[in-house]
Amino acid sequence: MSMILVLVLCITILPLSGCEKKENQLTLNVYNWGEYISDGSEDSLDVNEAFEAYCRDELGMDVTVNYTTYASNEDMYNKLKSGSTTYDVVIPSEYMIEKMIAEDMLSPLDFSNIPNYQYIAPEFKNLFYDPENLYSVPYTYGMVGIIYNSEMVDEEDIGSWDLLWNEKYKGQILQFNNPRDAFGTAIYWAGEDVNSTDPQVWHDAVEKLKMQKPLVQSYVMDEIFNKMKNGSAAVAPYYAGDYLTMYDDNDSLSFYYPKEGTNVFVDAMCVPKCAKNQELAEIYINFMLSEEIAIANAEYIGYSSPNLLVRENEEYVEYMVDWHEDAMEILYPSEETGLKTTYYESLDLKTLALQNSLWESLKIENAVEPWIYIASGSIVGILLLFFLYRAIRKKYRDNY
Repeated sequence: MSMILVLVLCITILPLSGCEKKENQLTLNVYNWGEYISDGSEDSLDVNEAFEAYCRDELGMDVTVNYTTYASNEDMYNKLKSGSTTYDVVIPSEYMIEKMIAEDMLSPLDFSNIPNYQYIAPEFKNLFYDPENLYSVPYTYGMVGIIYNSEMVDEEDIGSWDLLWNEKYKGQILQFNNPRDAFGTAIYWAGEDVNSTDPQVWHDAVEKLKMQKPLVQSYVMDEIFNKMKNGSAAVAPYYAGDYLTMYDDNDSLSFYYPKEGTNVFVDAMCVPKCAKNQELAEIYINFMLSEEIAIANAEYIGYSSPNLLVRENEEYVEYMVDWHEDAMEILYPSEETGLKTTYYESLDLKTLALQNSLWESLKIENAVEPWIYIASGSIVGILLLFFLYRAIRKKYRDNY
């Protein structure tokens, strides 16, 4: 009888112990841009590994960070909207955050779990996309400019967006492979409002992009890194922080902000409604704002930081200047430069539908290589001659 009692107790206790262990085993699903976190490569700090260690050593939690990447805001949005998967932390740009808030896709944050929010610079709080600071915590910010290879591009051609339309560099020009940024290059060049709801502005912009298309080698996002670093392309619009990363591998690369004006963006950490571990997500966001981690990310990514613990750190400033003598001027331009910047705002549904429709028309137009048309025309011509020959022979035989 006592043996049976012992067995019953064992059977009862073991499942409980197992449950306690499983409760402490958590997976945090983080969805971020590519090349956008210090990952342990090139002697950098592996931030996600450091978070796992922090959870284990400081919180007594067994956490695994499942980290995946996307190439554009639209890719991230579509993945979340489809409901095919869940994420605990996502890092969209401001216009996409505005859109996701409007569509009830983000959860309000519990800032008692994010005390390091106090270190975000005041100018990055109460912005238009999250005016009450309920849903987002700024991660990085920056501006779009033009990267060019100084050994392939003449200095007299730089300074404006029109470099992207210069026929001298046909086949050596890259363009964004997402509609908002690609249209932005054309609209800024035209001196128009990138948040315009006037259909004519968008129709004019797509005509400029169609005019540019024969000059474009490729529409890219993350692929730009290899193309610009290895010199297989000469010109590309892209983000200032990524220029520094490319320059590290190819010091022939240079950068400028176009005189007509450009986009300034903020990428911020958010918790989507589909998150399964919101409190852990907020702990992760707070960890990302801690001094050592925020500096590690800023140094590795090369983007501007809204975190005062980074911007006021002398070692960080020295590190960036050692990386590139103009790094601080590129990342944190002073008002004296007169640089004109605009945030992308969430477009209304009608304008967004028009943008997407025009983008599809751009990508489809002339998608078939010219040689295919020539070959097809030749085949049709040969067939017509053949059937004409057959008809003449038949008529000749019938007459004789």
